Amino acid sequence: MPFARLATATTPTCHIGLGLAAVGRPGYINLGREEDLGEDRSVETLRTRTHELLDAAYAQGVRYFDAARSYGRSEEFLADWLKARPAFGDIVVGSKWGYTYTADWSTDAEKHEVKDHTLAAYERQRAESETLLGDRLDLYQIHSVTPDSPALTDKELHARLAEAAERGLTVGFSTSGPAQADAIRAALAVTVDGEPLFRTVQSTYNALETSAAPALAEAHDAGLTVIVKEGMANGRLAGPHAPEVLREIAEQAGLGCDAVALAVILRQPWAGVVLSGAATTNQLASNLHAAVVDLDDEQLTRLATLVEEPQAYWERRAQLPWH
Repeated sequence: MPFARLATATTPTCHIGLGLAAVGRPGYINLGREEDLGEDRSVETLRTRTHELLDAAYAQGVRYFDAARSYGRSEEFLADWLKARPAFGDIVVGSKWGYTYTADWSTDAEKHEVKDHTLAAYERQRAESETLLGDRLDLYQIHSVTPDSPALTDKELHARLAEAAERGLTVGFSTSGPAQADAIRAALAVTVDGEPLFRTVQSTYNALETSAAPALAEAHDAGLTVIVKEGMANGRLAGPHAPEVLREIAEQAGLGCDAVALAVILRQPWAGVVLSGAATTNQLASNLHAAVVDLDDEQLTRLATLVEEPQAYWERRAQLPWH
């Protein structure tokens, strides 16, 4: 199991991973991208930025890197970086299939990605991922499963995924939307020949959206590695966008709001890997301070007041512009 390498790592940052959603394509829904990326978002500029982030992350103890077919050229950028560093054998690489990138390197496309959880989509995207990442691909997840996803009921797809698992690929799923808990529990019930199919789950959890926590605890207890995404709520918990209580606690700690927000997640006993979505090396360095943040009960109680109703949270997320 590739995640055993993370479980036995000794660096504080080994449980923080780097996600490439924000740098693998010119447009995304994170707040503050104008300041983070500037106007030059050419392929080569973002390739260079991605490689700088990967170098900085590895140097500071990060060993899990997360991409997806729909994250523009994230797999390509990551593959180029890995090929230039063959000695980095302790890295765990994850990617996702189920969405196709359709923006053609534009920030104002009508559609940036199209969802397709069919067997045909899996076979096409698996071949694309393997062409780029080869045997460096450790984990392949279904991207953004919801309770109505055909990926939860397609027995032929399950059989193909189980075949991939038998050949050494870890198979998992990610979730999105207000019914994440239902999707997680439905996925936990999927079996092939009596054995659970999925070994990882990647879900949104942060100081504003905590509804998946009980189901993620169940997944952890069932033996799955839990990966947490969108810990910064697409920038809503960072810098000038952060709620006042988070800014106050960050000031008390002498750290950034981002470090405190990610520290809240790291303290969850079921959280195996928490993703940084940093777009700059300064953001990454600040994110990694989360590994040493110590929050007391009074601070945690105050942060708990930030929780929103899931429907409201996801409605607001859906309104964030791609830019």
